[in-house]
Amino acid sequence: MNMNQMKTIKTLLVAMTAAAVFGCSGGELTDNASPVELVANTSQNLHQLSINGGDGCEQPVGTVEFLAIPKNPTSTGDFLDVRVQRYRVSYVRTDGGTAVPASFTRSADTLVTAGGGPQSFSSFLIVQPGAYFQSPFAALQTGDGRDPVTRQPFVRMDVIIEFFGETLGGDNVKTTTRFSLDFCVSCGCF
Repeated sequence: MNMNQMKTIKTLLVAMTAAAVFGCSGGELTDNASPVELVANTSQNLHQLSINGGDGCEQPVGTVEFLAIPKNPTSTGDFLDVRVQRYRVSYVRTDGGTAVPASFTRSADTLVTAGGGPQSFSSFLIVQPGAYFQSPFAALQTGDGRDPVTRQPFVRMDVIIEFFGETLGGDNVKTTTRFSLDFCVSCGCF
């Protein structure tokens, strides 16, 4: 084998390795490697939020119940338990509007026993402090009190919450859930 053939083979190996690494997203590598599936089920208390507060607005939007389900039903042990360490909140408009609040990440600390019962989590933010004074909510509080794109007196969107953690054995886990909410001014919370 001559030098040119060896260089060609090395180049092909590097290219194939790069394709294999970049062809898989981090989520695919993380989600498939974990010995447990983290599942989030939600119960929603509020479907409408008045951005300036009011009756009923002091309660949580809802509760997330986590289950850590071993992928191999015969697997047991504390190393399969999952510690949820942070969550990321993002938004998708469902009313035809375009502006959404900025995404954010917060820390969390919840231990979910693998194969055990549900672990409740209700102390999470869905909107950062101060976000009600920014787009898209600011338009509801000024001018004619309507969203400039939809012309509605509310903003309807899904609040998407991604939870990240790891098993006590060190494997990364992730799950996603969402709440559908209407945000409005002086409309109450229910």
